[in-house]
Amino acid sequence: MRETEEARLKRMAMRSWRRGMKEMDLILGPYADAHLAGMSEDRLVVFDKLLEENDQDLLPWVLGQNPAPGYLTELIAEIGVYARGRLAVR
Repeated sequence: MRETEEARLKRMAMRSWRRGMKEMDLILGPYADAHLAGMSEDRLVVFDKLLEENDQDLLPWVLGQNPAPGYLTELIAEIGVYARGRLAVR
């Protein structure tokens, strides 16, 4: 049975909020809430692949401490900008 689009977005949102590492929950969860519904199919495929990565790898990529794999570079940069923007003191 094929996953419906609604089920897919719910699964991806849940996986964004339930990472296992609280820091990644707080980075990916809000990003997913704000962007999943408007993502193109290509971007959804990449985001789904990102969700398969280990938090211990993801966090240094988002923080710019280690380079992300080529297929994730653009998405990781976008997530990092979004996370820093949310945390900026106004």
